[in-house]
Formats: sequence, structure tokens, C-alpha cells
Amino acid sequence: MGKTIFLNKIINVFLLFIFLIFFACQKNDDGKMVPHSESVKLTLEQANVLSQLPLHCITVEYPNKLGQVLGSDEDLKPPRQLRPAFYGCFDWHSAVHAHWSLVVLLQEFPDLKNKNEIVEHLECHITAGNITTEVEFFHDKHNTTFERTYGWAWLLKLAEALHTWDHPSASALEQNLQPLTDLIVKRYIEFLPLLQYPIRVGEHTNTAFGLSLAYDYAETVNNEKLQSVIARRAKEFYLNDKGCPITWEPSGYDFLSPCLEEAFLMSKILEENEYAKWLSSFLPRLKEKDVELAPGIVTDRTDGKLVHLDGLNFSRAWCLIGIANTLPGYDHLRQIANDHIQYSLPNLVDDSYEGGHWLGTFALYSLIQ
Repeated sequence: MGKTIFLNKIINVFLLFIFLIFFACQKNDDGKMVPHSESVKLTLEQANVLSQLPLHCITVEYPNKLGQVLGSDEDLKPPRQLRPAFYGCFDWHSAVHAHWSLVVLLQEFPDLKNKNEIVEHLECHITAGNITTEVEFFHDKHNTTFERTYGWAWLLKLAEALHTWDHPSASALEQNLQPLTDLIVKRYIEFLPLLQYPIRVGEHTNTAFGLSLAYDYAETVNNEKLQSVIARRAKEFYLNDKGCPITWEPSGYDFLSPCLEEAFLMSKILEENEYAKWLSSFLPRLKEKDVELAPGIVTDRTDGKLVHLDGLNFSRAWCLIGIANTLPGYDHLRQIANDHIQYSLPNLVDDSYEGGHWLGTFALYSLIQ
């Protein structure tokens, strides 16, 4: 068994290496290797490699960071009992977005090598009974703010993926998840009017990131009430912002860019002409062809906080690509995005669980923009 695991790791590393060589360069007319100028896209072989990370961690119960407030001895239970749907991947939100990753990979690549195993895991975890237990926890008076809004956002992103997935199991899985989806939507609608000021940090509680993913869900399922409250609050929070100090970024533990997450969110909220005017005031240097933005440097990938900067590189990339997809004249941002992806992509398959339990999702999200 040990030899098999070791061999599989070597194979995965080799495949990822080939994956990176393919992404890093392409040949010009003279046969020389030059950098890609377009956004990189996944192939089936590469998707098979990426699927190994979430497929592995969704059933890894320990180590586990529960993140809950204990109300009594009854709350002291194994993660698989407390969070029967999303107990793996170190913490709840990582388990949720690991499931999102698997659904999206199957959406993009129905012939994925482990497709049957993935569907079995999804059907085993996202059951009506498991989701009932998850909902009961969210109603606990000591944990009403649990995963606000980072985990909430990923839950809605998972619901969106199930809603758009053309698979025989998708409808039942979406229906099983629906009570928790409805609860999270309700929590968003209740919470956003109470939030007087946006949270402008580079970690989980970043308001722009949470609104961005939730807006995607609302738009996809045509939830006009949620879409309206997000659009209204986004404009109230950010419409008058100017000169975001992106040169102050990143902070040492960032996995999100406060400036770029805000810019990406507003690309979804504003009409193109209004957005172009807003962005030129918010990040004026971004439209210049010679703008520079270096990837975040990671010094120790076994440190659960320092490895956040690999995540920052992927999240910056999806924001930059999203901006380039929205506005003409910003295509030069794609190369900056590619540089960020290529810096961190080689580190997805290694011995460190600190990054492995979540970075695959961030890489995938950056590669499907």
C-alpha cells in the first residue's frame, strides 16, 4: 500500500510538471518558446491531476479546525458527526469548496478518470440527512455567525455548480443541499443591511470576495432579492472608492487581494462604461501596458499561514482575468495573471497538507475564468 501511494504521488508530480511546461510556453513562428499571452485553460489530463487534491481531502477527518463555539459537552463530537456533509479538508469551508471543485471538474470534463468515484462521494456526503444536521448546527445560538461570509460564499458557489451541472445526480444533490442553501441566502439578506462598513482584509472575512461569489449564485438561479441586496450594498460600499493602495499589498498572510477582489466584484455589478470609469479612478495604473505586479513569495509551504500567498497568486489571477474579460484594453493583465499562476502551480502536489487541502480549488477557479 505504501509503495502504491508513493508511486501515485510520483506520477502526479510528473503529470503536474508536464502540465506546467505546457502552460509556461508556446512556440512562435520561428519555433522559439515564448510566454502565453492568453489565459491558460485546463485539459483533461490536467484536470485529472487537479481532481486528486479535493478527492483525497474530503474524507480526511484529521487534523481538523472546527471553528465552532462550544455550548455544552454535547458539542464535543468527532467532525464526521458534527459536520457529516463537510467534515474533511481541515475545516468546513475547505470541505465545501472541495466539493465545488469536484462538481466543476466533472462539468468541464465528463470523462474525468475518477468520475464514478467522485459521484459516489458527492452522493454519500450531500444527503438530505447530512444536510439536516448541518442546518441544525447553523441554528445553534452560539454559532449563528459561523463561516460568515467566506464559507457562506463557497456554499452558494457549490449550490450554483449543482444547479448548472448536467448529470443524473445533480438535481437530487441540489435538492438535498437546498435547505442549507436557503438558510445561507437568508443569512446574507439579513446580514448585509447591518454591515455598516466593508471588511477590507486579505483573508476569509473580505466582504468583496463574499459578495462576488454570492452574486454569481444569485444571478445564475435568478434570485432577484439576493442579487438586488448585493448590488445595492456593493455600490454603497465601493462606488466612491479611489486610488486603492495596491502597492501596500500583499500583507504577510493574504490569500485575497483587497484591491483586486473589489475590482472583480464591481466588474459584475456595474455596466461596462460605468465600470471602465470607476476602475480608471480606483486602480489607474492597471490600464497601463507596462503595469507590474509581482507574485507573492512563499518562504515556507509547511506554514499554514505563509502558504496563504500561493492562494493570493491564484486569486489575483482570477481577478485580473475577470477584469480583462470585462473591459477592452486590459488584455495585458492576462500575462500578469499567468505569471502568478505559474509561480504557485508547481507547489500543488507536495507533502504539505497545509496548502494541499485548499489550494487546488483556488488554482481551478483561476484556470476556468
